[in-house]
Amino acid sequence: MNSNNIRNFSIIAHIDHGKSTLADRFLEFTHTVPKDQMKEQLLDKMDIERERGITIKLAPVQMLYTKDGIEYTLNLIDTPGHVDFSYEVSRSLAAVEGTILLVDATQGVEAQTLAHLYQAIEHNLTIIPVLNKIDLPSSDPNRVEKEVRGILGISESEEILRVSAKTGEGVEAILNEIIQKVPAPKNSILSPTSPAGGSTRALIFDSYYDSYQGVIAYVRIVDGELKKGDSVKLIASGKNFQILDLGFLKPVFSSQKILNNGQIGYIVTGLKDISVCRVGDTIGLANEEVEALAGYKESQPMVFAGFYSSSGEDYVELRESLGKLKLNDAALTFEPDNSPALGFGFRLGFLGMLHMEIVKERLEREYGLDLIVTSPSVSYELVSKNHGTKVINSAMQVDDLADTFEIKEPWAKLEIISPTQYIGTIMEFVQSKRAIYKKTDYLDTRVLLYYEMPMSEIILHFYDGLKSVSSGYASMNYEFLEYRAENLKRLDLVISGDRIDALAEIVHQNNLTRRARELTAKLKELIPRQMFDVKIQAGTGITKQGQGHILASESISAARKDVTAKLYGGDVTRKNKLLDKQKKGKKKMKKLGRVDIPSDVFINLLKN
Repeated sequence: MNSNNIRNFSIIAHIDHGKSTLADRFLEFTHTVPKDQMKEQLLDKMDIERERGITIKLAPVQMLYTKDGIEYTLNLIDTPGHVDFSYEVSRSLAAVEGTILLVDATQGVEAQTLAHLYQAIEHNLTIIPVLNKIDLPSSDPNRVEKEVRGILGISESEEILRVSAKTGEGVEAILNEIIQKVPAPKNSILSPTSPAGGSTRALIFDSYYDSYQGVIAYVRIVDGELKKGDSVKLIASGKNFQILDLGFLKPVFSSQKILNNGQIGYIVTGLKDISVCRVGDTIGLANEEVEALAGYKESQPMVFAGFYSSSGEDYVELRESLGKLKLNDAALTFEPDNSPALGFGFRLGFLGMLHMEIVKERLEREYGLDLIVTSPSVSYELVSKNHGTKVINSAMQVDDLADTFEIKEPWAKLEIISPTQYIGTIMEFVQSKRAIYKKTDYLDTRVLLYYEMPMSEIILHFYDGLKSVSSGYASMNYEFLEYRAENLKRLDLVISGDRIDALAEIVHQNNLTRRARELTAKLKELIPRQMFDVKIQAGTGITKQGQGHILASESISAARKDVTAKLYGGDVTRKNKLLDKQKKGKKKMKKLGRVDIPSDVFINLLKN
């Protein structure tokens, strides 16, 4: 196949701006999928994607389109729109030469639109701006076009396409624009002194595990060609294997004999060890000297939570399931963890709260696990005299460094886009979260606010609060900035004299008392009554014996049996004797007993 007739492109946009719908229209218009087999969100293969109406995984597909008598191969990669899945977007952009910047004509440019646009610019891609949903009565294409021209810096003479992905209006014009403007793939430029001057190389931009065929890798051929039966190697892991099958995605697997330079397709590796085939690795022929491709920057998890199986017997199954899911979700990280309250499990790292929700749901749906999830937190840097700087992702790890004299928390760059009438309420809300205002830009009738803000304030309920104060019109995007030293303390919970490490948090000094009262009050609601009085305390500097500076306290009175029910008369001393006996028993039970904390307490605290 002539690589001059290949066009590799993706679609980037804010969530719910119509990416998957536009991809459906492309598949229909190019007759890639017969009409009787078409359905909405065809490239979204997971049930959870269809139910939530969002794209979670990137999805490649090959289409054939004829223009002026010439048949072109169009390789599309549909991408997610939510900020938590930005790593999926970056991997897609590394495998293509151009991208469609899709903007909702009813809403305009959103925060995540800008974030994805910046990534496309970093990859030096050809950007084709498109306005979608022009068929809706509430659309305002003239206003939105003005915003798009402003952020892209393009003149009035350059056309911005207007389409309706729902009706199919303007779809053919987009395909023609792609053929005209997106460059054909070229061989990568190797160093003249490199021994890999004419070597074959393919970049793995996604992969997943199949029970029968092993690891299946989605690849972009950057140099040379790969054939079925070739002996190849993974450069990073050094693992050799033979290609069992390869081909295109249309969108189902279409087996071929060869993949040439510039093409996007799949490779069946047969590998059963899921750890050796990593996203971003380079595939080369086993008998050639191969120079690794640039790959990707490692994703940096910002949100951490403990995942435990409700049954300790499922620990091994949880570990294997995480390994398979990690292959399909390169942004996910995990390491073994042990909680005194929940037993053995794993500490998982995510890009955001939605990412965490999706991973939990996928583990439960796809692998049949019953999970307990602890409260999410961010990573911190501990600076100590004897141990230097250490990154932790759990408050339990603070005790590991007794000589800690500084705790640094992660800060993020925050961008918020909103109609101008909500600027006052938004600024008041954001600044209550320890944010630092930087600047304001105006986009016609809307405003773009820039802040620096602690990640810990962003991950829990900030998005919901922002939507509330802006009547649902504001959108946000955030990106890790740096670690900064703050006045942070470890907040511990003590239940009946025992410090519960699994419930510890790192909290800013200004929020300590408020957070302590919140936690103790919530635990009083959640913990069932015992046969003895239960005291719940929260404070700082708490020892394992429960001694320290207490900031808030609550009590749960004992569940009491009516021991006098059998009495039907007689002297009152008989009743007092039974009550005194019960009182002594309660006192003894309080000394010997331990509070039974149900596993759903952690889940309910997370919801809180």
